[in-house]
Amino acid sequence: MTQNETDLFFMAHAISLAKKAEALDEVPVGAVVVHLGQIVGEGWNRLISQHDATAHAEMMALRQAGARLQNYRLLDAVMYVTLEPCPMCASAMVHSRIGRVVFGAYDLKTGAAGSVMNLLSYPGVNHHVQSYGGVREEECRDQLQAFFRRRRDEIKRIKKERG
Repeated sequence: MTQNETDLFFMAHAISLAKKAEALDEVPVGAVVVHLGQIVGEGWNRLISQHDATAHAEMMALRQAGARLQNYRLLDAVMYVTLEPCPMCASAMVHSRIGRVVFGAYDLKTGAAGSVMNLLSYPGVNHHVQSYGGVREEECRDQLQAFFRRRRDEIKRIKKERG
């Protein structure tokens, strides 16, 4: 497989994980950590269900990958995530020494892989993570936008019922 085909393949898996988050009424973000061609970690947003502000898809995938590889340093690993990482997740990727992150939709509010800031290649950190955005961007963006549209419609319906 070419690099592009590999990126598309693993991003499709991240999108399927985002559906698990959505089924829990969580923001639909999914993440996969791949090491030497094998999935070693996966996650989806679980902030609400786990009552944990750090339970982002990326954090869950990093934790699982570290446990599976018995090392927090995930050298030669690639993170695939449906939404551009936030500052917390980008920092965790730097600390875990992920080699590359591939993301789908850009996050123009809190994106830390180039949209708002770029913590992955900040000059003062000891490890830089290569990043590549826009893989299956439309699918990822549409999934997020549909979720928030449904959420807004539900809030409007509840307000209307209360009168």
